[in-house]
Amino acid sequence: MNPAVACPEILRADATAIDPITVEVLGSAFASIAEEMGEALVRASYSTNIKERRDCSTALFDTAGNTLCQAEHIPMHLGSFIGILPHILKRHPEVGIKPGDVFVGNDAYEGGGTHLPDIVLAEPIFFEGRMVAWAVNLAHHADFADRGHAHIYQEGLRIPPIRLYRAGVLQEDVQELILLNCQVPRERLSDLRAQMAANRLGVQRMQALAARYGLGTVLAAGAALQNYAERKMRAGIAAIPDGTHRFADRFDCPELDGELDFAVTITVAGEEMHLHFDSPPQVRAGINLVFTALLSTVYYAVKTVVDPTILPNAGLARPIHVTAPAGTVLHCVHPAAVNGRTGTCQRVVDLIHGALAKAVPERVIAACNGAVTSATFVGTRPEDGSPEGGHLWVYLETIGGGSGARATKDGLDGVHVHVTNTSNLPVEALEGEYPLSVLRYELVNGSGGAGRRRGGMGLRRVYRAEAECRLRLDGSRLRSAPWGLAGGLPGGKGEFRFGPGVGPFEHGSGALKAGDIVEIITPGSGGYGPPEERTAEERARDSAEERFATAAAAAAE
Repeated sequence: MNPAVACPEILRADATAIDPITVEVLGSAFASIAEEMGEALVRASYSTNIKERRDCSTALFDTAGNTLCQAEHIPMHLGSFIGILPHILKRHPEVGIKPGDVFVGNDAYEGGGTHLPDIVLAEPIFFEGRMVAWAVNLAHHADFADRGHAHIYQEGLRIPPIRLYRAGVLQEDVQELILLNCQVPRERLSDLRAQMAANRLGVQRMQALAARYGLGTVLAAGAALQNYAERKMRAGIAAIPDGTHRFADRFDCPELDGELDFAVTITVAGEEMHLHFDSPPQVRAGINLVFTALLSTVYYAVKTVVDPTILPNAGLARPIHVTAPAGTVLHCVHPAAVNGRTGTCQRVVDLIHGALAKAVPERVIAACNGAVTSATFVGTRPEDGSPEGGHLWVYLETIGGGSGARATKDGLDGVHVHVTNTSNLPVEALEGEYPLSVLRYELVNGSGGAGRRRGGMGLRRVYRAEAECRLRLDGSRLRSAPWGLAGGLPGGKGEFRFGPGVGPFEHGSGALKAGDIVEIITPGSGGYGPPEERTAEERARDSAEERFATAAAAAAE
């Protein structure tokens, strides 16, 4: 089902009969419910990846699987949301879905997911005996680690959309099957319970909204909000000059021995935008994208350029048309591996921004770090007295980098960008829960591309293993640098460095002994405009030390 197609039932609600003030109030209510669901999920979760790094998302959908509202969490997760509900409705006729049913799924091919660690829970919302919407959330379960990525069968447990709860009753055999295939089942159980709590909150809030305003008004507001998002997207596209623009870029990662060439051709014609992607055939590595992952990335990237204020619902997708040959890296088919798809999505954003910069350069930032630089440590705690014996621990960290400069401002330093948007894991939380130490955590001087506006700097994070473990490293922009715009210079590349006696690491994976040291340097970002146009005072503030001193002095005042 096309996620951009509006629900016919909801469209029959007279969206024109509802006054704009009520639409605005209910739109804010939808957003508030989605955000509250997200806060409940974060606060109730157990794993550091969710409670500290906030690697999760929440949303509300109509009964046909169209987005009513997605909380401002992680754009990439929209790919799983818009995929799972059509699969649920295809496999489970609506007449058989009851209040209290909860569906769980993650599979990239039969479950609408984009990679297996992202487990989605979807619960129908009933009001006066009628299904009226869905509460949906996703949590990245940092568990399916230390696995191969030649094809999907190596990457973890594949879950098609099945009932985890039936009419409010936990299906314990289903939960047991899931936990048995997880490396850290205690974390998974606690995080799944947090996901359940978040959805239940969304169900209650939507039912209360319908009781207060009336179901017809709520449905009509949902239709009106989608139509409004469509109108804003069409108006924004119409403001871009008609034309066809092509942009090419390269992609690298530790799983690949070389680089891959990607390209996009964007055609703007009136109120419509067409994007066609070219990429090599899908590969035996976890970097391939299912089509919904490509769609979610396109919707995000286009929205940032056309109009960042457009409401995050299904209406914005209606004027956007995306094609890519099936069986390629950017539109893979079964059984391609997809675990590291987010790094590839970052390059898709670069492609779209690079192409649209030719039409509206003042709206586009220079290339950001273009990577999802990650470190996944896996080990055991033999002294742990858990029922499983010496159980596994898994620590996943994605590390920020530079954000690209724009026409009017310098880029940001050391941040997550584009489709990731997770948070930093504090050193105190890391060292308190895992046998790891962080020796250095700092900005990398000179990694921001020079320009009239300087690119943001990357990060350096140095780990020391305090016990034997395995490490998997991932990233990109290790070979090609983030590009600048309008005469701005490229940013610094990423790099992995190893202490004495560490390695060898093959395609980013290797073993560590107690005392081994690994240094991760993330890419910076591109500058904007000719460097000679930067003032002497601005150049004096470009080093990390000088900027920290300036910030400290300002704080002291």
